[in-house]
Amino acid sequence: MPNHQGSLDRVFHALADPSRRDIVQRLVRGPASVSELARPLEMSLPAVLQHLQVLESSGLVVSEKVGRVRTCRIESAVLRAAEGWLSAQRTDWERRLDRLDDVVAGHATEELTTGGEDRR
Repeated sequence: MPNHQGSLDRVFHALADPSRRDIVQRLVRGPASVSELARPLEMSLPAVLQHLQVLESSGLVVSEKVGRVRTCRIESAVLRAAEGWLSAQRTDWERRLDRLDDVVAGHATEELTTGGEDRR
């Protein structure tokens, strides 16, 4: 599993930057050329290429060059793996919060039953 953890680290590092999240958001809709990806971003083409390099090294994005055009696409399996990890965390925290809610509700019921007296 250490390899899996390292992959998640790279994915979350890649997604930590808002420009890279914008690129991923665009690629979720379908493949795009580097120039298409760069157009809405307020940065130089070399800066966009650096962001794409981070996304590619994380495994989130793959690219292919045909002639002079480099086309990028999202690697959905990697995105699903990150989503799966987040979902597992959410499930764990929801279960913990449900237990806390049960404890608090039980304590409130006990307070009502005993009239708030301290019975030690």
